[in-house]
Amino acid sequence: MLKKIAIVALVASPAFAADVTITGNVEAKCIVQTDTPGVYGNPTPDKLTTASASGGVAPIVRFDVALADYYVAKITYPTSFSTSPNLTDVVSWSGSIATEQVSDSGMSAYDAAAVSYGATKEFELSIAGSTWFEIESVAEYGYGKAFPGGTYRAVVVAECIAQ
Repeated sequence: MLKKIAIVALVASPAFAADVTITGNVEAKCIVQTDTPGVYGNPTPDKLTTASASGGVAPIVRFDVALADYYVAKITYPTSFSTSPNLTDVVSWSGSIATEQVSDSGMSAYDAAAVSYGATKEFELSIAGSTWFEIESVAEYGYGKAFPGGTYRAVVVAECIAQ
C-alpha cells in the first residue's frame, strides 16, 4: 500500500516554470537630418517650385551612415500639400532627387545606381559617411488657374531603412 501512495504523491506534485526576459537596445547607425528646409517660389500664378531661378529653395536632407552596406536611403518628393488654402482644381506634381554633396568621392556613384519609382528614389548607402540629397518639387495648378493666396506646405519623406 505504501508504494501506491508514493507514486500518487510524485504525480500530484506541482510543476514550476518561469519566463525570462531578454532586453537589448539598438542605437541607430543611420541618421537623417534636415540640412536646408525648402521654400516654394511662385514664378507664375499657376506654379509653385523649389527651383532657385524661380525664387525657391530646394530642401536638402543629410544621411549620416556609420556602417557601409547596411542601409538604404528612401526619399519621396511631395505629391500633395500638407497645408494649403481650399483648392477646387487638380494639382499636378513633379520633382527630382539627387546627391548634392558627399563626404567620400565613391558616393558620387549613388545617383547612377539609384532605383526610381513614382515620386520615390532609393539609394543604397554602400559607403560609410555623410551624403546630402537635394529634392526639387514643382506643383502646377489646374489649367490656366492661379493658386489662391495663402500658405502652402508640402512634406518630403526621407527614411533610412535597414537592409
